Amino acid sequence: MLFDLGLQFIMNNIIKPLEYTGSFLRVLDQTLLPEQEIYYEYSSYQEVILAIQKMIIRGAPAIGLAGAWACCLAGQKIKNKTELLKAFEEIAQARPTAVNLAKAVNRLKNTCLSLPDLELEANKMFEEDFQMCQQMASYGLTVLPNKSEYKFLTHCNTGSLATAGIGTALGIFKLLALQSKKRLMVYACETRPYLQGARLTAWELHKLNIPVTLLPDSAAAHLLKTEKIDAVFVGADRIVANGDTANKIGTYSLALAALVHKTPFYIVAPSTSIDLSLASGEEIEIEERPKEELIYFQGKQIAPSQINCFNPAFDITPHNLITAFITEKGICSPEKLKNLFQNYV
Repeated sequence: MLFDLGLQFIMNNIIKPLEYTGSFLRVLDQTLLPEQEIYYEYSSYQEVILAIQKMIIRGAPAIGLAGAWACCLAGQKIKNKTELLKAFEEIAQARPTAVNLAKAVNRLKNTCLSLPDLELEANKMFEEDFQMCQQMASYGLTVLPNKSEYKFLTHCNTGSLATAGIGTALGIFKLLALQSKKRLMVYACETRPYLQGARLTAWELHKLNIPVTLLPDSAAAHLLKTEKIDAVFVGADRIVANGDTANKIGTYSLALAALVHKTPFYIVAPSTSIDLSLASGEEIEIEERPKEELIYFQGKQIAPSQINCFNPAFDITPHNLITAFITEKGICSPEKLKNLFQNYV
């Protein structure tokens, strides 16, 4: 009974970063969190593209869903098939690293391109992502040792703000928090320079009364050395055939530190983030963000404007640093990934 009440509380408090009404896409501006919860209503696919590029919409699954609904918005106004497909290509190119976006657009290309069919398929994708979050969380609990108290480390944001449901890695924490007599502490890296861990993960867990401790990215290795962390759980933007994984910049550093300190390192991601067309991480295009994101913070200049900047949005974690993948289809090692998903992706 208590579990059911707790689950209902979590389900009632799922944040909806995206909501398609049939006329427009309602979007939560994640760049303004946690200070303000502001929603925009986009009626054109071009507006959605800009929202993705400006990280108003972020999180690989959510970007894919936004791309699907952007295709629907394009279908509302563009009746010429050639022009519509051109719009689809613009949407697919909004951000290059997360494979979910390109896969979502390609899936809608395979419909008959009528607006009702586009909307039906996009809504189906939303429901699928919702269910995948539940399944990943359930599988994630099975890798944990049986104990009463846990400490986890995570990076970036992998919760409801990034998905259609309870999240990927954060979904595991949410489900575990419902179990009676289970105590947990989630350590969340700030995730510079956009601070998704500080602004989004800490905010989301706090709203659900799940204990969270914020730390600078540079303190993660020290935490793993000085605290008994049960596991590191992170998400993924693209997982390729050999298991190499692109995720938010700083993930690779965590994986290296986890290896040294013998801490399990798990990737939690749906099949929509898996790209078997690429053999290794060397083939993944890494998005380079504007230098202004490092030079300015909330409109205040914090570095000389004339300097050069290196601002990759993602890094590649080699497969040999990953303990296992937790997916909606089950748990597998990097070596078994291709076999598990060859019929699904």
